[in-house]
Amino acid sequence: MRPPERPLVRLHVVTGGRAHPSRNVFDLVTLVVAARTATTGLTPEQRRVMELCRGGALSVAEIAGHLRLPVSITKVLLSDLVDSGHLVVRSPSPSQRPSADLLQEVLDGLRARL
Repeated sequence: MRPPERPLVRLHVVTGGRAHPSRNVFDLVTLVVAARTATTGLTPEQRRVMELCRGGALSVAEIAGHLRLPVSITKVLLSDLVDSGHLVVRSPSPSQRPSADLLQEVLDGLRARL
């Protein structure tokens, strides 16, 4: 088994040194969708989030997995993009919430990458 790849940029640089999002509206199943197409002035990580969210709503856990970033860092990026109007947050309806089995699979997959 290969050791996990270390990020080229330290995580505190990705968030501008912040450890907490400006808003506390995100949990693992919060859905995020792009509200704008323009990515001018965004960081590379923010542009990647926008690319991911243009295809439809994704959960915070899915975005973190695609970015290969911790959920806490992903939440800071997402809150910045919501604050700037690039993203819209939607809570899934109870019927759209993933099952406990699916969430366990996502968690197991994230742990396997660490």
